[in-house]
Amino acid sequence: MTRTGAAELVLPLALAQFVASYAATNMNVAISTIASDIGTTVIGIQTTITLFTLTMASLMIPGSKLTDIWGRKVCFIGGLAVYGVGAVLASQAGGLGLMILGYSLLEGIGSALLIPPIYILITVSFDDIGTRARNFGVVSGAAGLGAAAGPLIGGLVTSFVSWRASFLLQALVVLSIVVLARHLADPPRPEPPPRFDLLGAVLSAAGLFLVVFGILRTGTYGWFVARTDFTVAGTVIIPAGGPSPVWIYIGIGVAVLALLVAHLRARERAGRDPLFSVTLFRDRTTCLGLTTQHLQWLVLQGSFFVISVFLQQVRGFDAIGTGLMLLPATVGILLSSAAAERLARRHSQRRLVRGGFVTTIAGMALLLALVRDDSGVLTFVPGLFLTGAGIGIMLTASVNVVQSNSPAELQGDISGLSRSVSNLGSSMGTALAGSVLVGAAHPGGGPFALALGVLGVVAVVGLVAAILLPRPAARD
Repeated sequence: MTRTGAAELVLPLALAQFVASYAATNMNVAISTIASDIGTTVIGIQTTITLFTLTMASLMIPGSKLTDIWGRKVCFIGGLAVYGVGAVLASQAGGLGLMILGYSLLEGIGSALLIPPIYILITVSFDDIGTRARNFGVVSGAAGLGAAAGPLIGGLVTSFVSWRASFLLQALVVLSIVVLARHLADPPRPEPPPRFDLLGAVLSAAGLFLVVFGILRTGTYGWFVARTDFTVAGTVIIPAGGPSPVWIYIGIGVAVLALLVAHLRARERAGRDPLFSVTLFRDRTTCLGLTTQHLQWLVLQGSFFVISVFLQQVRGFDAIGTGLMLLPATVGILLSSAAAERLARRHSQRRLVRGGFVTTIAGMALLLALVRDDSGVLTFVPGLFLTGAGIGIMLTASVNVVQSNSPAELQGDISGLSRSVSNLGSSMGTALAGSVLVGAAHPGGGPFALALGVLGVVAVVGLVAAILLPRPAARD
């Protein structure tokens, strides 16, 4: 494929990934404004954000499977259409109901349909590891930029126009992507197309929903000891000080996922099409690659959350100032993503994943060493830049490892799993960091240093997983 043809393929995919990542973070800076305008509470808007995350995470695997049935281009454009309608409805919301329908449900469903084809199309369209890395770098850069720039762009649009304009802007960008994607090439899919595993889809969605919901509720109840009463229909089930109820949700979710695995195995043994093949988990490279992806997004979202809250609560920055302060991390992500092809031609993907974790750990160490409650603005720059650069390096390389390790007929399966573990990592990152901060006994930089230190330990675990990646598979 020529450079021009590659650009025509990758541009709409990268823009779509940017919009999906932007949607996950831009709402946070306008919560109070939206709540006041539509006559609800801050908790109500936070619930819509939670439901968006839950919808997207729960439906990512079924949405990915539909690419093998309906086609990647059909799912991509269909997802964009659903997302765009949701954005328009959310922009017109006069109450919480329409906001939930537009943002939480339709944008969540649209994201689950449009994101898996992005990674499948790049994998099946480019055979060369360097070229594939370059284009994954563009998409990973767009994902990181959307997540990092969401608060800044959302803050600017909300401050100078309105929060409704932010949703309309998303709808306009989505419409432009649909126009760009009209002539998108969709390489041949496995024939005949598989049958949709409805029971598997229900079990997958229910299990992931419960696990992610439980993780998100740690901000309210804590991980181990309930910070407040857990009530059902006005009856206290677990009093404050008892065991955290989040493990009820997580435990039931894990049990449902165990039923899913048993169902998938039985379906495969019977010669019927499963929602995804459990044989993927027998491959060491795939398992470790998915682990690194999960931990990368945990560190990315968790560290951005910690730094953003620190800048606003301790340093007194507003949403726009916080977004500007995060620019060094954004620049680091973009520069490392842009260098993905050159790095892939010089180093194995395994080495790049390890290098990304090492660079990120170094950046977090610099933040802990240099930043204080009253330190200058420049003390943030080196740590944020290295953290962003490391994340950009390993996001691209890990995606390349996981997607390239599976044959064409399993791209739908692995793409859904890949995006699901990444979403789970994002949810866990915010929840883990938030639970440390909420549990702090006093304000100031100490709790933030502790939260960042915990995320640094997680990054070290990710580095260990990267070291264990089999060398030959990482060079495929």
